[in-house]
Amino acid sequence: MIRGLIAKRIRRTVEPSPFLLLVAAIICLDVFHPLHLFQQANAQSAANKDSQSVSEHDIQLLRQDIRSQKKQLIASNLTLTDAEATKFWPVYDQYNAEMTNIGDQKYALIKEYAQKFGSLTDEQAESLLNRSLALDEAIAQLRIKYVPIINKVLPAAKTATFFQIDRRLTSLIDLQLASGIPLVQEQQ
Repeated sequence: MIRGLIAKRIRRTVEPSPFLLLVAAIICLDVFHPLHLFQQANAQSAANKDSQSVSEHDIQLLRQDIRSQKKQLIASNLTLTDAEATKFWPVYDQYNAEMTNIGDQKYALIKEYAQKFGSLTDEQAESLLNRSLALDEAIAQLRIKYVPIINKVLPAAKTATFFQIDRRLTSLIDLQLASGIPLVQEQQ
């Protein structure tokens, strides 16, 4: 249902473009779906370490692929001159590396939640909540940090466009992740 609503919304607001490739990849790739982490955590005693490491490896490869697709979508939707591109992409790579670090922390938090799901105490739930909110704040702070940095290499309108694209893509990824994470109260 949510996927259908997203697709309908995208069709109404976005002309066909490479942007849809990432949207389709995010929505259709169930490998990255966090529900797999919860199923894996519940079946952990039955699984061996080799299959867990392969699964972890697959997720890391998928995350890398999504980052690559995201960069391609930004490149195809952000009109840059050659001079702007020469200055922008190194800054983007630095920004993306810092955002990936936050993403790694977010992924670790989801894994921790998956491992504790079913026996999560109130204290653990509060800790997970507080750390999740801190990561949300870290993302906002990172964007705030990079606005003046990107403004040094791009005009303000292109800086704003970059952050619009970045936020849209991040929101789509976050929506896909959130749709697969069970609510805390569902563990009881």
